Amino acid sequence: MTPRELKDHLYAQVARMGAACASPKRLELLELLAQGEKSVEGLALAADIDVKLASAHLRVLRGARLVEVRREGKNRIYRLGGADVSDLWVRLRELAESRLAELQLAMQDLFAEPERLSPQSARSLLDKVRAGEVVLLDVRPAGEYRDAHLPGARSVPLDELEARIRELPRDKDIVAYCRGPFCVMSDAAVALLARHGLRARKCADGVPEWRAAGWPLECAAA
Repeated sequence: MTPRELKDHLYAQVARMGAACASPKRLELLELLAQGEKSVEGLALAADIDVKLASAHLRVLRGARLVEVRREGKNRIYRLGGADVSDLWVRLRELAESRLAELQLAMQDLFAEPERLSPQSARSLLDKVRAGEVVLLDVRPAGEYRDAHLPGARSVPLDELEARIRELPRDKDIVAYCRGPFCVMSDAAVALLARHGLRARKCADGVPEWRAAGWPLECAAA
């Protein structure tokens, strides 16, 4: 192999990552898997695509070694290839947010000024949660909470929130989070809590952002 051929080969291998990520639905699948492992059927349902198309996208991601699969009976269970893949999704999204005015405008339409955590505000939030001054609410599905959640967070999935509203204190601030900045479950949760007279706000950061920042996470098994 000549030096030129070698360079072409090297760039081609790196380009496999870009090609695998060059699909909105594949990016969404990566974000979903950053919450924890899922079946093909679960991913298809969450991404609002059929199982056949989800499987095709997952094959591309698996070909780039971004996801892995295992068998559980007749089911295929997918997971990210590693925490660095979750970090890749976060960094790519952050780069797009900083460079693309179209994305910035779309996010402004999505929600109004949710809380974005800096190291200082993350420490402050954790201190308030530990002191019992703030309730940190994880409104993702329970399985995702079990895989990993923000320290001290309480699991109340969005589809259970109204039925369990009396479990939440009325004299404390509630901070709700879900899968990350593109997820709207926490927006719906905040709106529901406000209708019931509770003080609530959204934290845009979720488990992938927390992990990428190097902050600690908890899991139900621990």
